[in-house]
Amino acid sequence: MYQDIYNQIEKYDTIVIARHIGVDPDALASQLALRDSIRLTFPEKKVYAIGTSSAKFLRIGRLDKLEKVENALLIVTDTPDKKRVDSVDFSQFSYMIKIDHHPFVEHFCDLELIEDTASSTCEIIMKLILHTNLCCDCKISELLFIGLASDSNRFLFNSCTSETFSLVAQFMREYPFDLAASYEKLYLRPLNEVRLEGYIALHMIVTENSLGYIKITDEIINQFGVDSAAAGNMVNNFNFIDDVLVWVTITEDVKNSQIRVSIRSRGPEINQVAEKYHGGGHKYASGVKLKTFDDAMKLISDLDQLLKEYKLAQKEEKLHGN
Repeated sequence: MYQDIYNQIEKYDTIVIARHIGVDPDALASQLALRDSIRLTFPEKKVYAIGTSSAKFLRIGRLDKLEKVENALLIVTDTPDKKRVDSVDFSQFSYMIKIDHHPFVEHFCDLELIEDTASSTCEIIMKLILHTNLCCDCKISELLFIGLASDSNRFLFNSCTSETFSLVAQFMREYPFDLAASYEKLYLRPLNEVRLEGYIALHMIVTENSLGYIKITDEIINQFGVDSAAAGNMVNNFNFIDDVLVWVTITEDVKNSQIRVSIRSRGPEINQVAEKYHGGGHKYASGVKLKTFDDAMKLISDLDQLLKEYKLAQKEEKLHGN
């Protein structure tokens, strides 16, 4: 499969690399790293990484402006379904490739490389580079590390395997970069975001079934001077609360007339609940976009019921084991 992708890259003079709406570091870093690798390997090719930019991730890298293209190759990274691909007119492309680590949702490309046990799409791009003649350098290596470290929450998730660590070690050895500076690009943030994090910690509601959630209204967003994306992304900062197994941020996004829900879990698999509300993601990290806070509270009720059943099953299993 890796060689098949390389053969298509070799075939086309114009290549566009896209990813999902609501950019995150793995999506951004995977498309930038792949773009730069192709440019390094084939300097004569026109290669573009496109999508809506985010001021939050400007330290990671910048995207390209794209005009109309013809007889071009499209590569979509980190995106399981067509409707979530950002800023793409599919009719412009002669051939399409998907590279993704999410559970399969739908087939929409001619060639699809899906490794849903990988820690990140950046991990898959690492293997693509190693198994083909694609070139790499220290900048590309850093991008791949940033995406992998972000999606694995600094190697805390079980999606990180011995292969993951071996890949990272190999890239750091062959294409070294400043590790501390890389983490700064990911985690350096303004004081007002830290203060909002404190607000969330103080006001998070925790149910008797160990579900933690908070509604972040537009009023709260304006009070702390942050954007809705930054507020929603803070769900990743509450991984290790002893009394919480599933935690949720419910963020009002006035600009796009929606409620963004981010869900994380240390216990039950929550992606099926997200899919019920037309969202999705990984077993322990999913998201949903809703119309109202009332819809969000219905989702919260379903998650709380899921947790209730999960804890009962655990209790029965423990009793049975004894």
